Amino acid sequence: MLATLLQNNSPLDESVKTTHILTLLPRLEKLPGKIDLPGEHTLKALLLRRDIPLGQISEMPVCANLQNGALCAWAMVDLSKPVFDQHTHVRKALQLLLEEGPTQIHVSVHGNVHQRELLARLAVYISWINGAVLPVRKLKPDRKPLESIVLHGHEDPDYFLSLRAQAEGNLLARGLTGLPPNELTPKTYREQIEKLAIREQWKYEEYDLAKLRKLGAGAFVAVAQGSDTEDAAIVHLQRHNGKKPGKTIALVGKGICFDTGGHNLKPARFMHGMHEDMNGSAVALGVLLAATRADLPVNIDCWLAIAQNHISPRAYKQNDVITALNGATIEIIHTDAEGRLVLADTLTLAERQKPDLIIDFATLTGSLYTALGSRYSGVFSNREPLIQKALAVGKSSGERVCAFPMDADYDVELESKIADIKQCLLDSDFDHILASRFLSRFVNDIPWLHMDLSACNHKGGLGAVGTDITGFGVAWAMAFLQKFLTS
Repeated sequence: MLATLLQNNSPLDESVKTTHILTLLPRLEKLPGKIDLPGEHTLKALLLRRDIPLGQISEMPVCANLQNGALCAWAMVDLSKPVFDQHTHVRKALQLLLEEGPTQIHVSVHGNVHQRELLARLAVYISWINGAVLPVRKLKPDRKPLESIVLHGHEDPDYFLSLRAQAEGNLLARGLTGLPPNELTPKTYREQIEKLAIREQWKYEEYDLAKLRKLGAGAFVAVAQGSDTEDAAIVHLQRHNGKKPGKTIALVGKGICFDTGGHNLKPARFMHGMHEDMNGSAVALGVLLAATRADLPVNIDCWLAIAQNHISPRAYKQNDVITALNGATIEIIHTDAEGRLVLADTLTLAERQKPDLIIDFATLTGSLYTALGSRYSGVFSNREPLIQKALAVGKSSGERVCAFPMDADYDVELESKIADIKQCLLDSDFDHILASRFLSRFVNDIPWLHMDLSACNHKGGLGAVGTDITGFGVAWAMAFLQKFLTS
């Protein structure tokens, strides 16, 4: 649950009883004569004691106790800096308060009307994102969730609706990704999704293994058959906006609830954390939820490839040749490259509906993490204009992406002597590119964007998000969809 937002256009009155205050200002070299700044005298004394200029709090926020006992954090936001930097700065200021586990914070924004509006947007969104608490299994959780945010200096009843929807989508993605693998199996995951579909009035459909075998979805089945319980499925969710005609976007997500690597078993240090290999599907779900709550004028087909990659006598193996749903035969080279297989048949199902655009999300390749680290995610596309939009949206949303090539001459690396295509190479430093070329075989000529989520987990948080699990992709996708719908 997100905190309740209360708004007040007036400055924060010192007589208001409060325990935690976040004060945001635009970058200034000195304070104006009349600003009604909470704890102004305390701030000046603090800066004097530390012998630092006022402008330095645009680089590092500060906090101190006021005379009434309240803890106040002050930060200046340079609104000319990239959105990512603004998010990071405000999040660090907020965390100074959240460390004490308050149930309510007061936010005081300052500057001209436009500046207060921008600062309010930053403060409220980041308070929602970080005020919520992800599921844990401790007897005594580290802190309580934030219950209410009281905003002073800006008031607009409708201004924050889309931001709240985006925060709800991000929280859903992070909450699902963090669940332990004994709780989030393909079976229980599907049950949670079905409950969510009923609540949000999405059409729900499952392609279980029996149905997928009958259809000829051999790529998905090859991965899923290694699990003892045949609970894997491709889940299809549909959201219609009620405004016809309208564009239809297909969201596709990789949902591997645990990835052992199969017969090519991962070492322990690389298997730890593989319950998060379903993050792509959680992000797709988060985008669907955010778009629904924000009532975006778009139809969404959401396709989730939900399975596990286990080792067993029935598990697929190196040198197997399988037949995908689109009829292509695939030579198996490495059983830990299962993501592109489950996505292949899922993309085929999405492509057959002829959407205006397909976007897939997946924690797909280690080589992408090697290339970028965890501060960016990588994007690939079969349309150059989509790449340019993706990069621009990465800057405006605060979720940064880097574009990679996927020219056709890379296909020579995937040529097989016994099948239509190799699944991958045994050893490739550019596997992220080969994986994208492989996936492109299953979307035909539908406009398509693929996001390899190397930024799904970043130690200490990233941008607006303070937890290691970032929910990266939800904010980017919401901004991208709005840009796509107006183009």
